[in-house]
Amino acid sequence: MECAGPTSVVFDPTLTEYNFGPTHPMSPVRVDLTMRLADELGVLEGIKRVDAPFATPEQIATVHDVGLIEAVTKAGTTPGWTDESRGLGTDDDPVFEDMHVASAHVVGATLEAVRQVWSGESLHSVNIAGGLHHAMPDRASGFCIYNDVAVGITQLLADGAERVAYVDIDVHHGDGVEKIFWDDPRVLTISLHETGQMLFPGTGFATDSGGEGAEGSAVNVALPPGTADAGWLRAFHSVVPPLLRAFRPEVLVTQHGCDSHMNDPLAHMMLSVDGQRAAYLALHELAHEVSDGRWVVTGGGGYSIVDVVPRAWAHLLAIAGGRPLEPTLATPPAWRAYVEEVLGASPPHRMTDGRTPAYRDWSSGYDPEAWLDRAIHATRMETFPLHGLDPLP
Repeated sequence: MECAGPTSVVFDPTLTEYNFGPTHPMSPVRVDLTMRLADELGVLEGIKRVDAPFATPEQIATVHDVGLIEAVTKAGTTPGWTDESRGLGTDDDPVFEDMHVASAHVVGATLEAVRQVWSGESLHSVNIAGGLHHAMPDRASGFCIYNDVAVGITQLLADGAERVAYVDIDVHHGDGVEKIFWDDPRVLTISLHETGQMLFPGTGFATDSGGEGAEGSAVNVALPPGTADAGWLRAFHSVVPPLLRAFRPEVLVTQHGCDSHMNDPLAHMMLSVDGQRAAYLALHELAHEVSDGRWVVTGGGGYSIVDVVPRAWAHLLAIAGGRPLEPTLATPPAWRAYVEEVLGASPPHRMTDGRTPAYRDWSSGYDPEAWLDRAIHATRMETFPLHGLDPLP
């Protein structure tokens, strides 16, 4: 689907200062490479670029304990100081200079994306550096200091939104966002992820479906390791579109961790860039169908920082901008030269992995012997009746 937008991307280069150090998997160079690739491909020409503001402590405190904000600030200004009870100074979340400032910048970028969409200045708005979905109210977790997505959704509710849907397609369960809105029926959280039996954070099963008074507001599809394009898209289309159509959100917020890719070093899924692109196209169409196009887009995980992240998110930006890229397109020579010069790495030459994503629709029936189908069926049985939907094919 093409759309006229307008679309904005909230970005300035200093967002790459969210940086856990040279040996950490979540290198900020992935954001830099994404924006450079999108620029070289002409993706950014039709997209309004907006500078990212810094969230205030008061804005962050709509979700996070003041004690966490104080601890993050101290950790970033006091050499050698850590607080593992707050998740600060762990292998996942090592402290770094001005940690609070960098983290508040990411939150501010998502808040600006939310403001762009809710005000009507933009139909779609993207914060590619956002999507830090593991952070909890009282502690950092899983490479995430502050939960920018949850702060953004909280702002939407404060501004008068009555129904917000959040779809998380990162390979890891979106546990922080789910926990923060567990008891809030105004927020539907849907997470498709590798099962917690195999992967951090070890949560997000079909029976986890929301708190008292908000039953059905949390939806989890716990996928088997090794799931590839066909199985992942089968799961997505079996669960996400029916629930979004039933919920009818005023705004769709999405998290696009691309660590579900077969080359990602931290998980065990087998998606291609082509399968991920198909998911982005589907979410764009759903935003137009269910929320009048109001779509707030964030990044997330993704640790194959040369081969996968820049291509996946350049596709995402192009789709949000209403001008999808052809998968067979060559990556620009200038971008490849930059990767080779700066990283000494061999960059991909095409925007595709050479796959044609296709899937078998759930309406054709399911196989109870297949782990994937059992996972989909469990989610549908748990949550569909709570939304007035028939869980059976």
